[in-house]
Formats: sequence, structure tokens, C-alpha cells
Amino acid sequence: MEKVLLHVCCGPCSLGCLDKLKDKKVILFFSNDNIFPREEWIKRLENAKKVGEIFSFEVLEEEYNHNDWREFVKGLESEPECGKRCLKCFLYNLGKAAKKAKEIKADFFTTTLSVSKYKPSKELFKIGKQIEKETGVKFLGIDFKKDSGYEKSVKLSNKLGIYRQNYCGCEWSR
Repeated sequence: MEKVLLHVCCGPCSLGCLDKLKDKKVILFFSNDNIFPREEWIKRLENAKKVGEIFSFEVLEEEYNHNDWREFVKGLESEPECGKRCLKCFLYNLGKAAKKAKEIKADFFTTTLSVSKYKPSKELFKIGKQIEKETGVKFLGIDFKKDSGYEKSVKLSNKLGIYRQNYCGCEWSR
């Protein structure tokens, strides 16, 4: 069975991806230095772990380092939502996911970010393929928002009592 490292931005978004990955061994990877404040990061991590527990997925997490992320997107603070800062943030998070996928010898890496109706899947996939070329780890480009993925994630998170946030994550998206 193919092993997929799924970069998880939050519990609810991961719920919208499960149908399309059911024939693979899924490992949830929570690495989101962009999330602010730390208390929000903790809430999202706890709920990603809750999803892992409910569906028997291993959950890997990275230490929170918001300062590294801020340095990475420096100069893009005033960009609008879905602008250049977001693209740079995708590069940051997908790069960390590819590195972790390589470390654990996963066959693929992908991200829950494409389940959101607010994230441009085409841009995510372009970045994922760029990172694939740089790292040699295959990127699995699945538009999880298709077939009502976003709507399914909302319904399932409500049913399971998974915390749903009201902003993307960084201080400028609040």
C-alpha cells in the first residue's frame, strides 16, 4: 500500500480529504508555523490529533516556530489574502512536508490546503511540483474541494465535534 504524508492545516480540512485517500496509508503531518497566535496553533493541533485518533491515523507534528515563518514571508505582510504571501506560505509548508515525507520514506506528500474554497489549487499544485523536482519526493496533486470536499469537511467536523476556525491562520488573515 502506498504511503502518503498529508500536510494538515487543521482537523476539519483533513476530514475533506479522507475519501480520496482511502486506498493509501495516510500519515497526518501537522507543521504550521504560520498559525497565530500559539493558542490557536495548539487548538488546531489538538483537533488534528483528534481526527487521527478517530480514524486511526498516525499524526506527526513539528515544533511551533512562528519566527522562522515570519522571516520567510518578510516583506509580504501587507499582501492581500491569496496574494504573494500565501503563495510563499504554501512553499514553506509544502517544503517542510516534502522534507518529512523523504525522512519517513513516504511514496507521496500532499496537503489539505486544496480542500479550502479559499485556496487556489492550481497554484498549490504548481508549488508542489516545483518541490517534487527539488526533493525527488512525489507530490500528489488532488483537488480535495472537488465532489463537495469542503462541504463534506464542514458537515463531518460538526458531527464529530472538531473545532472549526474562522480564519486561515496567520495574523494578517484574521
